[in-house]
Amino acid sequence: MNHPERPLLCVADLVPHRGTMSWLDRVVRVNAERAVAEADIRGTSLFVRAGRLDAWIGIEYMAQTISVWAGHRARQEGRPIVLGFLVGTRRYDVHRQSFQVGECLRMEADCELMGSDGLGMFACRILVGDEVAAQANLSVFEPRAGAEFLNLNLP
Repeated sequence: MNHPERPLLCVADLVPHRGTMSWLDRVVRVNAERAVAEADIRGTSLFVRAGRLDAWIGIEYMAQTISVWAGHRARQEGRPIVLGFLVGTRRYDVHRQSFQVGECLRMEADCELMGSDGLGMFACRILVGDEVAAQANLSVFEPRAGAEFLNLNLP
């Protein structure tokens, strides 16, 4: 019998987002070079209107997939998971205008560069089935001090 891929880790174990701001459903794969995650588009998903989710929202799905990678890296190094920041996006190419309720988005984020200063670059894409729905290069920043960087007092 053919079994679907099972999550290696829970999203909540790797990503600091919680509640309605946690958009990923599954971690499919994560290692030192790549993170793959999935999200099911539901009628109750944030920003869904008339059964559709505008494609520009895909940038945040990509960013949260990078957060999976960063959380995994922190755990491997014995560090706490810290807040990260999306600094910029280059060439966000979309091949459709929206995602539909009922679709499963599969995000892939490949680390191209991660500096010791916390600045990084990832090549990302979103697939719906075998179709590449969107792709972009995302620049991120992961301060080692996390919440202290923003002078926040988070638990």
